[in-house]
Amino acid sequence: MLKTGKIVLSEKAPKIECTIRNMSETGALLQISSTYGIPADFDLVLSASERRACHVAWRTDSRLGVTFR
Repeated sequence: MLKTGKIVLSEKAPKIECTIRNMSETGALLQISSTYGIPADFDLVLSASERRACHVAWRTDSRLGVTFR
């Protein structure tokens, strides 16, 4: 699965583009240019009508494993 999404840190901050590498009912693997500065909790916009609250379970330099809250 390759789908684009946007990480929302706050309503005033710019949204961060990401690639959703895979996704299940409980979480997802996100790929971004750098995970530096990404907090443990954020919202993920999947489409105009779908937004999920996420918690980072693990991270590398360019990937985040998140669980949906």
